[in-house]
Amino acid sequence: MKTVIEPFRIKSVEPIRITTPAERERILREAGFNAFLIHADEVLIDLLTDSGTGAMSAAQWAGLQRGDESYAGSPSFYRFQERVQEVFGFKHILPTHQGRASERILFDLVGAPGRWVPNNTHFDTTRANVEHTGAVAVDIPCPETRRPAERHPFKGNLDVAALEALINKVGAENVPLVMVTVTNNSGGGQPVSLANLRAVRAVCDRHKLPLFLDACRFAENAYLIKQREPGMQDHPVREIVREMFNLADGATISAKKDGLVNTGGLLLLRDEKLFMQASNLLILTEGFVTYGGLAGRDLEAMACGFEEVLHEDYLAYRIRSVAYVGDALSAAGVPIVQPPGGHAVYIDAGALCPHIPASQFPGQAVVCGLYRKAGIRAVEIGSVMFGQAPPHATETQPAAPPRLELVRLAMPRRVYTQSHMDYVIEAAGELAKDPQSLRGLRIVHEPPVLRHFTARFEEV
Repeated sequence: MKTVIEPFRIKSVEPIRITTPAERERILREAGFNAFLIHADEVLIDLLTDSGTGAMSAAQWAGLQRGDESYAGSPSFYRFQERVQEVFGFKHILPTHQGRASERILFDLVGAPGRWVPNNTHFDTTRANVEHTGAVAVDIPCPETRRPAERHPFKGNLDVAALEALINKVGAENVPLVMVTVTNNSGGGQPVSLANLRAVRAVCDRHKLPLFLDACRFAENAYLIKQREPGMQDHPVREIVREMFNLADGATISAKKDGLVNTGGLLLLRDEKLFMQASNLLILTEGFVTYGGLAGRDLEAMACGFEEVLHEDYLAYRIRSVAYVGDALSAAGVPIVQPPGGHAVYIDAGALCPHIPASQFPGQAVVCGLYRKAGIRAVEIGSVMFGQAPPHATETQPAAPPRLELVRLAMPRRVYTQSHMDYVIEAAGELAKDPQSLRGLRIVHEPPVLRHFTARFEEV
């Protein structure tokens, strides 16, 4: 059969509000043209993020009832620990309330002024947590990432030659770890190949450096390896996941993505000394090591989610659904990052709106246009999110502008149907017919870091 269906039935429904164009205009202006500041019940289809926005399964809801809320040594933790060890192959596991908490603990321990942290592309909170310590976050994606319209199976890869050059330039003693984000969220949701991970591992081994994964979307990356990497088609996704993590010395994971839960995270470590240091920091700010800022019921839901996400019928549906939207948008004349990745479709706002310069935030203009036209909420990934000068920028070494001006349409897991996505395709297609109607913006208020969350704009 050619038709890929949702491998689940809908057991309960939640009404969504349909607003008028006049209402959306008022809402957008009151929110300062920032989609983060729009109330969720004023959004028809919410594609702001796939983080924590998915629907849990009947088995996960049943697990909530089994959750044990003991402060220390909860049986829910040990069930969770067993599942995580089985999936990822790590002995040392710390639960956290979400991925950025894992990042904060890790970089508090290894980051410092004068240190450099390379990554294929840091996402926003990862970069912020690195730079908060005074270290420098360096993006070294493969060259294909810079060409959105070009189809390449693994545009999430890290540039191995550039990594070697960076280590030689700054000195291995000043690189506490190398990180690879799978999939590469800021680079268009693109996967990283096993071959690339092995090549990065080899560089790390030569320089005696640890390799860490930012592995929020590990299962989607593994399924794309199965689809696209030569010789991997007959390998089970579960086996590919283990191969990925066998190459790593540690990982930060937001379970709000491929853990299929609404809250939760992980810090995985091989080094026992680092694990003990991380445990002490976790107790300071998150909670005891057997709950890490989570309720026992959350640990039960995570344990179940890390199993369900490896079901290949689910992953086939998930990846095909995203490709369906991407292919249809492209056919409708909407320029996107090709090929579609695992969790989102990325509109190339720079190509769609050549009349809007980067200084007037073309991605933010497209976000506003989608909400105005159809009540769809998306997120800009470009000069708003990454245009601020990081702490290490100077007058003589200013921050480099973002390579791409993107708008991410992130698909919540197991939430929307094909007809919802057809509505999104139609709205974006209509927007692409008249891009001149989109206006640039300027910032009228911004915080010192992570400005995209709370900045306010006005149209130019």
